[in-house]
Amino acid sequence: MTESKNSWIQVGYETFAISGESGLKIEKIAKAVGVSKSSFYHYFADMEIFIEALLQHHLEKSKVLAEKERKANNIDPELIAILVTHKTDLLFNRQLRFNQQIESYKEILDKSNQIIGNEFIVLWAKDMALNLSHQQLKGLFELGLENFFLQINPQNLNHQWLSAYFKDLKRIAKNFE
Repeated sequence: MTESKNSWIQVGYETFAISGESGLKIEKIAKAVGVSKSSFYHYFADMEIFIEALLQHHLEKSKVLAEKERKANNIDPELIAILVTHKTDLLFNRQLRFNQQIESYKEILDKSNQIIGNEFIVLWAKDMALNLSHQQLKGLFELGLENFFLQINPQNLNHQWLSAYFKDLKRIAKNFE
């Protein structure tokens, strides 16, 4: 991938994470990338192809996040530090969740959640020492995940908020034992 194409994808990815698809304006992204608007069409024939490239980029970022999750030994501070580092990826996933009525978004959301979620459930169960079946953990995780994505935003996705969120989630999970 050329440097300029990569720049388009990176700025588009960050823009989508904050503003969703409605924020993807070619002229605005071109200005942020520092290239002419016409170079967009050199790399991407249209917005649909550009969005597909962003979705594939998100899957690759999800794999990186999952690998880091796999190496974490605890939620606080290790996983929280990873999540803060991957703030843009989480916000991108949030936009997919909000717009999952679009088939391609739903498909990538499901794939991303599977990639990231499987590693998280293992760490979560180990860190919290819960005596629940894998199915119970998975169900509780899905509820927690939905709640998580409804609450996160660019301002609160930090160590302090995440630490409080996971403490509260742990308290709720302990009630299910």
